[in-house]
Amino acid sequence: PEWKKTKTRVRKAVQEVAKELVLLYAKRQEQKGYAYSPDTVWQQEFEESFEYAETDDQLRCIDEIKRDMESPSPMDRLLCGDVGFGKTEVALRAAMKCILDGKQVAILVPTTVLAQQHYLTAMRRFATFPVTIDVLSRFRTPAQIKKTLFDLQSGKIDLIVGTHKLLQKEIHFKDLGLLIVDEEQRFGVTHKERLKELSRGVDVLTLSATPIPRTL
Repeated sequence: PEWKKTKTRVRKAVQEVAKELVLLYAKRQEQKGYAYSPDTVWQQEFEESFEYAETDDQLRCIDEIKRDMESPSPMDRLLCGDVGFGKTEVALRAAMKCILDGKQVAILVPTTVLAQQHYLTAMRRFATFPVTIDVLSRFRTPAQIKKTLFDLQSGKIDLIVGTHKLLQKEIHFKDLGLLIVDEEQRFGVTHKERLKELSRGVDVLTLSATPIPRTL
């Protein structure tokens, strides 16, 4: 009897989640997103400055993501791949496309260590381009955070990397165009609610090495 009760409870919970997801995606489909411009010379230069040869999978994913971004519907794409398979490079190319159209990019990660890694990778990749990058994590002082919040709202920051601090109510973007979420399954329910608010009409790219929770 206990097993039967548990099965019923789980089935009901799954149905609720499924219903919620269907409503969320239906709303996103109704919303008009932003249609990005075709690739520019700067996009090409950025991609050519990548020091490794791209894999076929990387190239295919990049093309599909760009097609989504150029469409007027908000993108909602899950990019799966083991650690070290180049998901970050694909995400940064999408970020560059967004920034070149004058919009802001947020990269949301579950840990401070990961925020620092992404921040350093982005700084290295965009080093020769006029892109302003900042990071929000517990490594920052209150004064640094205050300045970052001001710069984010005034549009001085093109790309912000951050932990759940990015989801706080006092965070305001001037014009958020792309939200990149790394390891979404490691964020709690309240974080996900705030994510939904943040991502209305915005293109969303989720990166995951463990896609099971999302794809069930």
